[in-house]
Amino acid sequence: MKIDLVSDSVYVVAGTNVNWALVSDGSGVTVIDAGYPSDSDAVLDSVQQIGHQLTDIAAVLITHAHLDHIGAIPTLVERVGMPVYTGAEEVRHAKREYLQQISPMGMIKQLANQRGRRWVAHTVRAVVGHIGMTVPSASAGDTAALAALPGGLVAIPTPGHTSGHTAYLMPSEGVLFSGDALVTGHPLLADPGLQLLPSVFNHDEVRMRESALGLGIQPARILVPGHGVHTTFDAVELANALGASKG
Repeated sequence: MKIDLVSDSVYVVAGTNVNWALVSDGSGVTVIDAGYPSDSDAVLDSVQQIGHQLTDIAAVLITHAHLDHIGAIPTLVERVGMPVYTGAEEVRHAKREYLQQISPMGMIKQLANQRGRRWVAHTVRAVVGHIGMTVPSASAGDTAALAALPGGLVAIPTPGHTSGHTAYLMPSEGVLFSGDALVTGHPLLADPGLQLLPSVFNHDEVRMRESALGLGIQPARILVPGHGVHTTFDAVELANALGASKG
């Protein structure tokens, strides 16, 4: 686990090939995404390392309900009982009314090269025993509820990676939490930089590209992705990066 302070109130925590974020206003914390199941202890520890008690957690926001973003939620709900918010459509995904996730065959195909084999090994260890995890308490975070949380967050629908994927903007400090709608790295990607995840992870590639490009209009100066390092955020750079990677 590695914790970086990226603005006055925002900490980015790197876990098992995935990030989560903590937004602190001094009295409370908003947790954005929650790592793999194997990251659960690290998620709890990260809250304490920035000077808070678990009972200071006001809510958990999830960008989407893949296992690498909801892993610590059952433990947090049991220990704290805070609300868990996500996009309205993603609530159904979090409750597993349907599943949009890499298939077993998609996983097997990654074994064709060393980079993929390493990622599969890490992933299997990170989710073993928790494949059927759900988030029964997930609910849609309305505008007022998100604005009242530490950080004063705004939800930005970004469908494509999953149908209900949601990014979050913190207007007061210009921080954009993109989840998996836009990343800067991943074990299956050869090079770092602004880009989409490999298509094997994405439910609708066309909508995902549209959503990622749409993030360019947001008044953000820092991007906190679900995978890869945080970076300065520039709309022209984003358009150039996605234009260059198209096709």
